[in-house]
Amino acid sequence: MISDINEAITIGVDHGYAAIKSTHCAFPTGLVGYEYEPYTQKDVLEYGGKFYVVGSGRQPLQKDKTITEDYYLLTLAAIAKELACRGADTTAAVHLAAGLPLTSFGRDKKKFRAYLLRDGQPVSFRYEGIGYTVTITEVSLFPQGYTAVLTQRELLDEPSVIVADIGGWTVDLMRLDNKIPNAATCRSLELGMIRCLDEISEQVRRALGLSMTAAQIESCLRGEARSVDENAKQIIHREAGAYVRRVLSAVAESGLDARAMPAVFLGGGAALLKRHVGAADGLFRPFILDDVCLNAKGYERLVGQMSRSVKGGG
Repeated sequence: MISDINEAITIGVDHGYAAIKSTHCAFPTGLVGYEYEPYTQKDVLEYGGKFYVVGSGRQPLQKDKTITEDYYLLTLAAIAKELACRGADTTAAVHLAAGLPLTSFGRDKKKFRAYLLRDGQPVSFRYEGIGYTVTITEVSLFPQGYTAVLTQRELLDEPSVIVADIGGWTVDLMRLDNKIPNAATCRSLELGMIRCLDEISEQVRRALGLSMTAAQIESCLRGEARSVDENAKQIIHREAGAYVRRVLSAVAESGLDARAMPAVFLGGGAALLKRHVGAADGLFRPFILDDVCLNAKGYERLVGQMSRSVKGGG
């Protein structure tokens, strides 16, 4: 075990309901277990004598992500992917940087940190046929959404900014006043992209009798789909526009006026709905941060700032 925290590799992981994101990678939260080795090594995690195919579909909703081993296994996969992207050694000490919604941060911080840390003991596993021995030496937790905005210098001089982190299951809202979250404004609404995709799928089925996958719908929302029925495309974009209006209405009902101050939209939902948020919605100054890995990058950045502060004695 590497005991010196300064030797650890900092890896940010954003544990979404629909997707796991690290600085360089993003993949769906699906996890399918097998007693025996699958026919392919691609996206296969081997841990504790079992095999798991990672990234196939998405997890059933878990409001408490610590009640099963699933999110821990997904974290191991994210660490393996990130180490591979960085060309790092497969035996590594890791300072894990992660996040929680500000609305539940104080309540869940201790439990989620213990869930990820596992007493700082080395863990051995294989990912895509490669063996890893990882020691999570420290877990730092930050408010999600807030850390992403801190990466945007042009916003930091604004006296007040609305932040809407559109995730898989929730839309997490807050207002920053002079760069500090105003706790009284924080809301977590069950209005995330899973709701949007499910509603689109249902409307396409009702109107056209077609059963489209979430992957098809997401591809169409990104403007990438080429082999999708034109009538289905119209329904998809119509319903996406309706979803954006519902989100903006929920923001207003939460006491946050996006007509009076800049509003930042981030998360997977912001990336998919970029074309549907604009001046036509009457927003004062909308910012669409469509990098789905931005939270993870923000977590790593804050760990770096903390480390430099400690080294500098301040």
